[in-house]
Amino acid sequence: MAITTFLSQSLPFYPSTKLVPSRLTLSSSSSSVCCLSLQPRKNHPSTASAAENDETSALRVVMSAGGTAGHISSALAIGDELKSADPLTQILFIGFPNSMESTTVPSAGFDFSAISTVGSSSSRPFIYFTSFLRFPLRLIQSTFESYKLLREFKPQIVVGTGGHASFPVCFAAVIMGLKLVIQEQDSIPGTTNWILSFFADTIFAPFNSIVANLPKRAAAKCVVYGNPIRQALKRYASKGASRVSFFGQCAGAVSEARVVLVLGGSLGANAINIALLNCYSEMLSEHENWFFVWQTGVEAFDEMDSLVRSHPRLFLSPFLRSICVAYAAADLVVSRAGAMTCSEIMALGKPSILIPSPHSSEGDQVRTASLMADIVGSKVITEEELDSITLRAAIEDIIGNEELMREMSERAINAAKPDAASDVAKHIISIVKS
Repeated sequence: MAITTFLSQSLPFYPSTKLVPSRLTLSSSSSSVCCLSLQPRKNHPSTASAAENDETSALRVVMSAGGTAGHISSALAIGDELKSADPLTQILFIGFPNSMESTTVPSAGFDFSAISTVGSSSSRPFIYFTSFLRFPLRLIQSTFESYKLLREFKPQIVVGTGGHASFPVCFAAVIMGLKLVIQEQDSIPGTTNWILSFFADTIFAPFNSIVANLPKRAAAKCVVYGNPIRQALKRYASKGASRVSFFGQCAGAVSEARVVLVLGGSLGANAINIALLNCYSEMLSEHENWFFVWQTGVEAFDEMDSLVRSHPRLFLSPFLRSICVAYAAADLVVSRAGAMTCSEIMALGKPSILIPSPHSSEGDQVRTASLMADIVGSKVITEEELDSITLRAAIEDIIGNEELMREMSERAINAAKPDAASDVAKHIISIVKS
């Protein structure tokens, strides 16, 4: 589209040499202090002043995301790139306590502060009467807490990537007159990002089609970069070593091994689990070079573990924390059609079978799966069509066709935008610097 093309091409580029100080910065780490503080030079206050200026000039960013892995992973990807561009960048994540972001963000190495919960990612405060009554008070409280955190941290820009936790933080930024950008992962914006699109300085979008689904006033602020994926996924991992990590030397000993990666999401997809449960044993028996890496989801693992028979060519897990290793090992991915998962599949060039969730908000997974079918040739199976027979047939049709797998992989790579996180980070820096 003309708007997005113009914005993308005219975007100023800030090379890393302008972002990283050209001289040594005094660190608070023990090693730096030890070698620089043996003979303190009290008669030269300019040295301390210069170091202090370095700290105050560092980019300060508040990020907020919550509810689902898609919102959180895109925020973490942007945070990674901001830190890569300038290691002095200070980033604070704000979200809900006892949530996915409250555990995922600190484990990724970022600071995290919690605000009062407004509602879960699946709640509908404007539909249910009791939630409707409590929602305004909770929103006011969480917005006030966000305001205090922003005032203390003094960010130069606030970045929201969607989810209930993102709204009070971003709304507090609007009240304070701070620069605000949002990033949407789906083809149709969620409720939070749709509202915030009126106030944001820039909207980072994954697809051109999202422009048509935003108000005209907001569409003019869209820049289409794709979905940000984390740096760890783009690092090279040996297929052979990745397979050995799941199956030991058994994988290396099998000629022309084929690995199917089944992803049901972090919580699990019951329909996918049941369909695979009824056909995995037969497929392993009939195809001696096939292997399965099966993520059941945390809530479904105990049940699946009790029903699935142990097999040397089957790896069963509630949740794959080293997803980059799983992708590297895989020849084919069977998955839900979450926007972030689809972006990862494209970036890594993996043939895929997508089973969109019929329960996703506004049917976004159905639309994303349809886009994937058109763009990269993914095989789409609706949940109504899904059973052990259709799943097995789809896997055998793709795994057994080398030419088809090569074509799907090439189309995925050609359609991917693996530098989306870097592009978004550069744009954020350009907004602050301007």
